[in-house]
Amino acid sequence: MRNNLFVPNKMPYAKGKNRPDVQCILCAIVEKDEKVERLEVHRTELFTISLNLYPYSPGHLMIFPNRHIVDARELNAEEVHDQHQLQCLSFEVLTQAYQPKGFNVGYNMGESSGASIAHLHMHVVPRYPRELGFMDVIGGARIIIEDPNATQEKLFELFQEFTDKTKT
Repeated sequence: MRNNLFVPNKMPYAKGKNRPDVQCILCAIVEKDEKVERLEVHRTELFTISLNLYPYSPGHLMIFPNRHIVDARELNAEEVHDQHQLQCLSFEVLTQAYQPKGFNVGYNMGESSGASIAHLHMHVVPRYPRELGFMDVIGGARIIIEDPNATQEKLFELFQEFTDKTKT
């Protein structure tokens, strides 16, 4: 049996179908372009945090710079600091919302790495014990247990709450 991490509904997107007609989907999110589905949950001057449209688990986030870059080596010191703070904030918010038992965090830089978007973005994926379910194995399908719009609303409020606490 092969062990693959696969999101079946992402295949048309990965092959270039069902993609909005924009130069860069993450830049379009930053610019609040109506052509893209914006699942933004938090924004700073330098970064945006959005839900992943094709999540591996509930709360799967992407943290990306508001300026268009493709390589982590292009981040300046201020961006590295802001990104780290947002990563830690994301851990707090996701822990509050979903009580995961771990996280996968990382980049896919370059097409050969599996990156489907040519704009640097860090994935923060909450992980849970015994995640692989019966339907995943038998049916080859993933059951998404929460509507992405409900996830967005919940996390948007929690990011606001945590951000307000740190300002006082």
